[in-house]
Amino acid sequence: MSISKETIVGDLVAKDYRTASVFGRNGIDFCCNGNRSIEEACKADALNPEELVAELQEVSKENQGGSIDYQSWPIDLLADYIEKKHHRYVESKGAEIIPYLDKIANVHGDNHPELFEVQSMFKESIGELAAHMKKEELLLFPYVRKMVQAKNSNIDKVPAPFGTVQNPIRNMMHEHDGEGERFRKISALTNNYTVPEDGCNSYKVTLAMLQEFEQDLHLHIHLENNILFPKSIEMEGTFK
Repeated sequence: MSISKETIVGDLVAKDYRTASVFGRNGIDFCCNGNRSIEEACKADALNPEELVAELQEVSKENQGGSIDYQSWPIDLLADYIEKKHHRYVESKGAEIIPYLDKIANVHGDNHPELFEVQSMFKESIGELAAHMKKEELLLFPYVRKMVQAKNSNIDKVPAPFGTVQNPIRNMMHEHDGEGERFRKISALTNNYTVPEDGCNSYKVTLAMLQEFEQDLHLHIHLENNILFPKSIEMEGTFK
């Protein structure tokens, strides 16, 4: 795969998700801010673009068959996958993490008052994501499935309850930006999920679960922003 300083971050991750780990290690947002070139992303974070390109090329060469090719999936299958895997993950893992956050905030909050802010932001995130995912499940994803059915049946028109698919997508991406910013703050408050010296096992488990949650959310948003949404807009444009 050809990778250069001009390569768009989100496009590269869409083609080879293994490169996400490189961007993650270097603090580059590939989901919400994936529409930048590698050079632009490096400039914003004071990184050396040549070194980053070399690292990305190395990862891309390894285990060529080991990456899931989400780009090749039909968009209705991708919508099903996001709903069944990532939406369910948010629901189940969010309910699991909140009691842990409550516990460590109560026990360690005096020495680590930032935990109360993390606790508040995570609960806000779970509430916002629940509403966000419901809009996708009830409005956007059914329309995506109808477009695929129409295309397979040679039907040349699919009525949209929201005018054009670009309208809900614009709203979804705005909400994605909000969640990306929220988790950047959570990561900063926890020193990139580092357990303090006086942290107990529950503290360690909680931060590990929060970090895993953020990583899953990054993939979740990436699949929508960089693959599902552009392909949905493209497919809608093929109808009369």
